[in-house]
Amino acid sequence: MLKTALKLLLPTLLLTTTAYAAEATVKVGTGVEKYEVTGTSDSFTVAPNTRIYAATKLTGVEPGTVNIVWSKDGKEVSKTELKVPRASYRTHAYRTFRAGDSGAWTAKVVGTDGTELGSTSFQVQVQ
Repeated sequence: MLKTALKLLLPTLLLTTTAYAAEATVKVGTGVEKYEVTGTSDSFTVAPNTRIYAATKLTGVEPGTVNIVWSKDGKEVSKTELKVPRASYRTHAYRTFRAGDSGAWTAKVVGTDGTELGSTSFQVQVQ
């Protein structure tokens, strides 16, 4: 009886189980140590040729790749492709900020299908 009930219920349970949505938390800072971003802020005053890192913690993603898209004042400036070997993964990319890069920036994590998984906005003043 129990075996028959399980045979009938199992397909229903599998169909009603919700899948975890892919998402990414994104933080920016001046360094990365042990997979954690350091020097986090939403506003940076930096010298020319300073790196700012975008670190992300991905969950529920398909193994493959993601892109970190760097945008200034709403316009895409550069993109970094990163490998993702498993569904839960931490990774990071950096951009070197030079004279003329002052402004409002966004670091956005985008899946292979173009879906935005997470983003953060920050200000940069290059002196």
